[in-house]
Order: sequence, then C-alpha cells, then structure tokens
Amino acid sequence: MYEGVVQDLIDELGMLPGIGPKSAQRIAFHILAADPADVRRLAKALTEVKEKVRFCRICFNVAQDELCRICADPRRDTTVICVVEEPKDIVAVERTREFRGRYHVLGGAINPIGGVGPDDLRIRELIARLADGTVTELILATDPNTEGEVTASYLARQIAPMGLTITRLASGLPMGGDLEWADEVTLGRAFEGRRTVSP
Repeated sequence: MYEGVVQDLIDELGMLPGIGPKSAQRIAFHILAADPADVRRLAKALTEVKEKVRFCRICFNVAQDELCRICADPRRDTTVICVVEEPKDIVAVERTREFRGRYHVLGGAINPIGGVGPDDLRIRELIARLADGTVTELILATDPNTEGEVTASYLARQIAPMGLTITRLASGLPMGGDLEWADEVTLGRAFEGRRTVSP
C-alpha cells in the first residue's frame, strides 16, 4: 500500500479491464516518472474522449458527430447490415476490407449469468432499422463463444419472420493451426462450414 494520491491512482488504474494490481502499479510509477507535458496530454485525451465521443444515432458505433463515419458515407451499401457486439468489432471487420455495408452495435451479448438479457441490448433499435425494407441481408458477427452463439440464435429467431437473408460468419480452424490443438467446438464449426474444393 502506498500513501494518498499514489494509491488512489493505482486503485483507479486497477479498475480498468485487463489491468491487474501489478500492472496498475507499473503504470502509476511510469506516470510518476514521465515528463509533465506527457502526463498533461494523457489527461487531456482522457477528458476529451469523455466530452466529445458519443454513440452514432443509427448504428451505435463511437462517433464525434451525430453519425459515425461509416453511416455518414454514402458509398456504403445500405442493404446489408453486419451485427456486432461492440464498436471494437467494427474495427476488426473493417481491417479485412471485405465488407462494404453498414453495421449495428448491440452493446454486448446475451449472458444470463452476467445479468444481460435481450432487453439490455440494442435489439429493438435493430428491428426498427429493418422495418422499412431497405435491408435485404443481416450478417450476424457476434463472437464465436457461448454468449455470441446464444445472441445470434436469438436474433435469427426474432428476425426470421421479416423475410431477410440472415447469415452467420463462418468460424473454424485458424490458418497455421494444428488439428490436435483445436477444441471440439472449433473443430465442429470447421466441419459444419466445410466447402467444396475445386481442382
């Protein structure tokens, strides 16, 4: 235990996701040793992000304006929506340069043990977006874990009556991986998603 503001800083840093007590202590002492101008820049960036960043009124991605850059881009395909759990998932999809449609951020995944139900996510807003008939395909890009699968299944059941094409991202074995190290779920997914090989 340290005294006063040093311990307060360590405690606050320790509340960040993925930062344990030792990491929080290392970061705190890095800040103490840093140039005051660097610390002021960090403090300014933290303050500005809370003051200026909001959620896009259409897709709920992070934005500095009413619309995020993707929803504001007229070149994006409005007939396809990719549903993701968090804004960081949009970054991952965008890095592939394979998707040119729009997004919808749910704000998490259904997790009854964690106390997150369908009403805690932006599912009503998604259904409202689909109501006008513009969208023809919905891509469910939730995480390939139990919560992501439950969320994708729930969404598919809710949206199926609307007559849209509903697809799920394929999942399976990573490139460079070995079969012997793959878990049963991953290997099962790889078998489900197998495709024809043409000579």
